[in-house]
Amino acid sequence: MPTNTGHVFMAMSLDGFVAREDFSLDWLMKQNTEGEAHGHEAFMSSVDCVVMGSGSFRTALKFDIWPYEKPAVVLSKSLNPRDIPDKLRDKVSICELTPPEVMASLAEKGWQRVYVDGGKIIQSFLREGLISDMTVTLVPILIGSGKRMFGELDADIDLQLLESSSFPSGLVTSRYRIVPLS
Repeated sequence: MPTNTGHVFMAMSLDGFVAREDFSLDWLMKQNTEGEAHGHEAFMSSVDCVVMGSGSFRTALKFDIWPYEKPAVVLSKSLNPRDIPDKLRDKVSICELTPPEVMASLAEKGWQRVYVDGGKIIQSFLREGLISDMTVTLVPILIGSGKRMFGELDADIDLQLLESSSFPSGLVTSRYRIVPLS
């Protein structure tokens, strides 16, 4: 088993979606969160790298600026290194490893805290028992359909609430520890 740990920091609509079917995040930008500190900067300073799927990667490429200062690993069977824009070649890599394999590879680099980003990737890491904690921000909107944060599981995953905060915008952020199987 890898010696490093996976961590989630995601926003989700009240009906459980992290993006629309086309990976759009327009619904997330509707919220007036000016002056609210949701902990993203502190979280990002606590991790060594980001692991994401191809959908999250393609969405991030549409932003005005690349949103990650930390190295990013894209797990994909459909992308190859030529799909990385030149300006990101020193920040992004693409691989076809399984979640346990990528965690072992990152541990070999000395990367201990891994930010796991994107619905399908989070689901696969959860199924493998590779997530230690999750910070989930519920956004007060129903979008009806899209990309789910959580999917089918082989067994229950018990969570322990560590803290929860609400904000004037209506966002509610909760941090959970994954309770290890006994």
